[in-house]
Amino acid sequence: MDVVQPHDVVQDIGRARRRHTELCRQKRIFNARNRIIGGDTKAWDVQVHDQKIKEATERARQETFAAEMKQNDKIACILEDREKRDRRNLCKAINDFQQSFQKPETRREFDLSDPLAFKKDVPARQSDSDVRNTISGMQKFMGEDLNFNKRKKFQQEQNREWSLQQQREWRSARADQNRAEELCTKTRLQFDETAKHLQTLESATRKAVCASVKEFNKSQASESAERKIQEKKQEQEDNLAEISNLLRGDLLSENPQQAASSFGPHRVVPDRWKGMSRGQLEQIRMAQKQQVQEKLVRALSPHRAHRRHCRVQGARATLLFERHQWRQQRDMRRALDDSNVCLAREQLQRKKYMKEVYTNHPTEDYFTQFNTSSR
Repeated sequence: MDVVQPHDVVQDIGRARRRHTELCRQKRIFNARNRIIGGDTKAWDVQVHDQKIKEATERARQETFAAEMKQNDKIACILEDREKRDRRNLCKAINDFQQSFQKPETRREFDLSDPLAFKKDVPARQSDSDVRNTISGMQKFMGEDLNFNKRKKFQQEQNREWSLQQQREWRSARADQNRAEELCTKTRLQFDETAKHLQTLESATRKAVCASVKEFNKSQASESAERKIQEKKQEQEDNLAEISNLLRGDLLSENPQQAASSFGPHRVVPDRWKGMSRGQLEQIRMAQKQQVQEKLVRALSPHRAHRRHCRVQGARATLLFERHQWRQQRDMRRALDDSNVCLAREQLQRKKYMKEVYTNHPTEDYFTQFNTSSR
């Protein structure tokens, strides 16, 4: 006898719940009326209820998180204030200790950073010939003698004289430059006056040339208009004369004498000939009728022999065509029989292959397994 374990009970409960859910889903899906006409209100209500429960749970969870965050913020603020207070007390204790037990005067290297060291110390040298000014002491360099102030004042006076001299030279150069600029300006003004005078002369000359060109163009235009009028008048006269000559000429009047050839009365000029006259056409028709009658008279005697020969030739051609058609039909039947034999052989081989490959035939159980689940 097997012992029932807790996880077995959980699995049975889960299977029973899924089975019940599947049966309810089948009832909803296999009901054609509810599936086609209307919606499943019960399922919708269950979904709405589940959604509300989920939202309430999520809201409670968010509120719990918010309360925890507030509590954590308060704890963090308290810890931060405590840390600031401890740091302030520590700094105060360190400062008190330094003021009481670590004064600057008690340091070993205080003489290096003593603010009154220069007042307490003696000068490095008393004069330029001081015996303490040795080479290794490096207390005297070039330009650091005791007469440095006097020498510096003399150098400043010398620099001032040099500066004044440079200023005088600069003023002189500036004056020379101004005079050169004035001269250049005067020269440029003279050039401008000359250019203006030349431009005035050029403008006057251009105006005179334009006036003369305008007069010349007017005269040319009047002459051209007069010439065009004369040419148009001459062209109209030529056209009228040409039309009159064509109307009165032999071409449009269709004069038969113009087509007469110089090689004889039986020949004509092709590019001038306008056709035959009625008398000539009547003569040709009479000659044609006469020729037809003569041909009928000649064809009456051999007509029967020719007709018999035509019947024999037609029968022979019909017999040859029937034989050719029968021969084609025989070849077509033979090709069709060969094709049917090949198709029958291929179909027989395919049936044998299908019997060897497809051995599992579908039964009623295969068709009854459909439409039994909602998935």
